[in-house]
Amino acid sequence: MTLESLRTQIDSIDDQLLHLLNQRMEVVRQVGELKKSNKSVIYRPEREKQILDRLHELNKGLMTPAAIDAIYLEIFAVSRNLEMPERVAYLGPEGSFTHQAAESRFGAMSDYIALPTIRSVFESVETGRSRFGVVPIENNQEGVVNETIDLLFEKDLLIAAEAQIPIHFTFATQTDVLSEITHIYSKDIAFGQCSKFLRDYFEGLPAELIPVESTSKAAKMAAQQPRSAAICSNIASKLFGVPVLFDNIEDTDLNRTRFLVLAKDFENQRSGHDKTTIVARLPNTNKPGVLAQFLQEFDARSINLTKIESRPLREGATFKYWFLIEFEGHASDPGVHEILEHHGADVKWLGSYVRSLG
Repeated sequence: MTLESLRTQIDSIDDQLLHLLNQRMEVVRQVGELKKSNKSVIYRPEREKQILDRLHELNKGLMTPAAIDAIYLEIFAVSRNLEMPERVAYLGPEGSFTHQAAESRFGAMSDYIALPTIRSVFESVETGRSRFGVVPIENNQEGVVNETIDLLFEKDLLIAAEAQIPIHFTFATQTDVLSEITHIYSKDIAFGQCSKFLRDYFEGLPAELIPVESTSKAAKMAAQQPRSAAICSNIASKLFGVPVLFDNIEDTDLNRTRFLVLAKDFENQRSGHDKTTIVARLPNTNKPGVLAQFLQEFDARSINLTKIESRPLREGATFKYWFLIEFEGHASDPGVHEILEHHGADVKWLGSYVRSLG
């Protein structure tokens, strides 16, 4: 067996793959026409999960589940754009981790718009300028993003999906010689999260750490200055064409950020692995036992609560609160449906969606 013969086999397989992908896209086109006639939603996270679960079960070869997900999520994105191109707004700038999260759900080919604030992303979806919006809601090291939580209460948007991505930093530079680097750009929090790498590799070297407003800005500056470097996301290094010298330089590989995909009118079908988010504005929260009694209703129905966040109601001079609550299950599950029906206007349903495991 020669290298040339192996390459010939690969070429033949690629030809078959291309033919099969075109067959798949033709079926997708027909699905798109049917959805348009029925005015159905194109993005169906629960259907995508069913496909991935089935492929994981069928897989007997060298492909890992992560590899299957990476390939098919991009195929799903190409398919959606063929059915009906939809604009996705996200908290910018370009090359941010939110950008990376958006691409993890909508693929590299979607129509993206980077916006400067979380509020502007909500408003873009609310006004219909974007079909979907992607915003961070929490980091497992830093905690929740209060602005996102407050806007979920304030705005009438729904959660279509969630994404959890690991926060990995790359060291991007145009030079291979560390001693030639005079400036390293990044966001201040990124310097802190990569302190061990900086200490190990730059102790005694002349490089100066320069904080900037984003890791994307850092990558852009490293692209413009040959003797500089950036600590940034992998997507930012690609976006600005700065070669990656070192990958995964963060002090811990346990850093995760969770993002929400927002939509104006959206409802997922049950997938069997769902999460539901609600806002509870309970009456008389200044009286003992009100919240406890509400939460006991979940316990009585064996519904697993995964998050409870209290936020100020900001009405009058007294201390009153509303609660963001997340739990496993779908709004159509009998136990969940009973709770939502029982509390009526005191509870605002924000969405039931496929639970992300990372």
